[in-house]
Amino acid sequence: MSGERILETEQTIKTPSDIDIVSKSPSKQSNRVDINNLMSRVREEERKQKKENLVFFGLISSVIVITGIIASL
Repeated sequence: MSGERILETEQTIKTPSDIDIVSKSPSKQSNRVDINNLMSRVREEERKQKKENLVFFGLISSVIVITGIIASL
């Protein structure tokens, strides 16, 4: 049992060389910005906003209709 615990802790410990590799990898990326990625993000945000607006409008209109039905009784 104690041998298994030692193996588990050895696997989770990061050495300084592992940390250096992780920190160096983002710097290898180019500094260019892809306009297609930016445009797709903007389109996705607009779709989300349209959905939220439709849901909000639907809720408000249903409350008005239900209120009208109750008032007419």
